Amino acid sequence: MAVLSAHAITKEFPGVRALDGVDFRLLPGEVHALLGENGAGKSTLIKVLTGVYGVEAGEIRLGDALVHFASPEQAQRAGVSTVYQEVNLMPNLSVAENIFLGRQPGSGARIRWSRIRARAHELLARLRLNIDVTRPLGGYSLAVQQLVAIARAIDISAQVLILDEPTSSLDQGEVARLFEVLRQLKQEGLAILFVTHFLGQVYEIADRITVLRNGKLVGEYLPAQLPEVELVRKMIGTELAALERVDEQTQRGLAAAEQQSPVLVASGLGRTRSIEPFDLTVRHGEVVGLAGLLGSGRTEVARLLFGADRADHGTLELDGTSVALRTPRDAADNGIAFCPENRRAEGLIPELTVRENIILALQASRGWSRPLSRRRQEELVRRYVELLRITPADPDLTAGTLSGGNQQKLLLARWLITEPRLLILDEPTRGIDIGAKAEIQRLVVSLSDGGMAVLFISAELEEVLRLSHRIAVLRDRKLVGELTNDERVDVDLVLQTIASGGATP
Repeated sequence: MAVLSAHAITKEFPGVRALDGVDFRLLPGEVHALLGENGAGKSTLIKVLTGVYGVEAGEIRLGDALVHFASPEQAQRAGVSTVYQEVNLMPNLSVAENIFLGRQPGSGARIRWSRIRARAHELLARLRLNIDVTRPLGGYSLAVQQLVAIARAIDISAQVLILDEPTSSLDQGEVARLFEVLRQLKQEGLAILFVTHFLGQVYEIADRITVLRNGKLVGEYLPAQLPEVELVRKMIGTELAALERVDEQTQRGLAAAEQQSPVLVASGLGRTRSIEPFDLTVRHGEVVGLAGLLGSGRTEVARLLFGADRADHGTLELDGTSVALRTPRDAADNGIAFCPENRRAEGLIPELTVRENIILALQASRGWSRPLSRRRQEELVRRYVELLRITPADPDLTAGTLSGGNQQKLLLARWLITEPRLLILDEPTRGIDIGAKAEIQRLVVSLSDGGMAVLFISAELEEVLRLSHRIAVLRDRKLVGELTNDERVDVDLVLQTIASGGATP
């Protein structure tokens, strides 16, 4: 019998059905991997199972009992504990204090510290961890902090342990140690829900796999019966057939792009715990696509090339000149533009007007002591509103009132107005309608035809193939292969390159 199960779960937010009739079951003594790309519904399902969210339809059972958790605390008391990617503990407090925070044993105002320390030692010994529990938690590595969080979670007689991206900040040795602990816990009968984006780890630790896509259940599988290439296909899906294809334009531009000089040459560029050292070249008039699953390192590459993260390995050249990009300002000053994946949190300023958002980067590059005249602002904004078909075409509207597709165009306008030599686009078409998506794709092709270098990131492989002259393939934060996008390259070949880690398919 399943220790925790969900049936026909439907969860809606304004304008979005995050879960659509999803079934899920978790058995005692197993590690069950929950997989899917961004927006698949993984986090929403976890929050439904643990009482963060209620549901519009469906039911949750703990054993054979129907349950309605009103809060994570109630779920935890019932034996369902969650450890999130960012360890939510107090680094300034001791290890023992963190394990028992909010539930210290004692009577009245008196806390029994000797009992807390002894119990902390017992719990950590169960996880094969021997450390000084009186030391501040912040003095230990992320791997140790992760194990302390797990110790806290299982101290409440947990039947279910939910781990949300527990290995995202761990090195290989630390991952191996964590997996030893998980194998021990499942032998003791604990049911473990394991959310990750590392495919190799799934096949190393998981007993079963559930895949979600766009809020719907794709299926439940045994790892031995699901080759990695098929798993990747199920996670990504193929849903772009309705878009107007621009493949022929891309193919025509391939030969021309190969003859151009490089705009950017990265040699052994990398950042510890972020992205392994990689080599990458982008030429004038070329679109280079970054393909890979969620967590493969696509965004980490983009942030490194834009100076949002600082490289600690390798070198970078722009048009033959060595540069060090320590900040985004350095990158912008060198003609690099970046439209981030999270346009609302990292790009758009929704309280400002369309005009103010568009001129922001250009004004910053000029310096605030040299303001653009209102006439020049209006001239530039009108030009790019018309070029990108931003609607409504009122520059004095606040940006937050625009649709997602028009907000994305607004960010593009902000950077195009600076006339960059390299444009980095991280998921520029995510969450927008088919029409806006096709417009942005045509714009990318047009920009490359005009000589601009573009680094294009998308989780949708058909989109990467449609637009890119070359494709750099990433997996597990490593660049594992590069494909020239000629007639031999298709989705299957990219999937096989991801699944094989760059080995010849």
